[in-house]
Amino acid sequence: MYEIIYKDVEINPKYDEVIKRVIEQCYKEENIEDSKLIITITLTNSENIKKINKQYRNIDRPTDVLSFPMFEKEELKSKIAAKDYKHEDVLGDIVISLEKVKEQAEEYGHSFERELSYMIVHGFYHLMGYDHIEEADKVEMRAKEEAVLEKLNIKR
Repeated sequence: MYEIIYKDVEINPKYDEVIKRVIEQCYKEENIEDSKLIITITLTNSENIKKINKQYRNIDRPTDVLSFPMFEKEELKSKIAAKDYKHEDVLGDIVISLEKVKEQAEEYGHSFERELSYMIVHGFYHLMGYDHIEEADKVEMRAKEEAVLEKLNIKR
């Protein structure tokens, strides 16, 4: 279902627990628990995410989370509807800057766990084909994100 990679940051079993809870709830929410869709989650620092952001988005600054989906939204919907899970497929990759998570948790006045959870959910829904460019899409994506966090009792 998922793999966690630590790149130039200290391994932390507590992060693993948060990721497990959140990803499992995301899969449950989208009814894909029985799928063989795999996510790779890389936890890293701001320096590494800045390089990735520059390389893939031509934005030369660190960010909090990057998502790299393997499917277009409609293609993924068809796959899920058909339960086309004959073999393992990579849903995509999520890269999270733990430094940015810490900064934003302090800035927004909530826990590190809440901010990390939000980054995971946010990244997951990008992998599912959602975005927040248009206001209507943003509203739909935010509702899905909040539903997952609410079910996990993760508050602001």
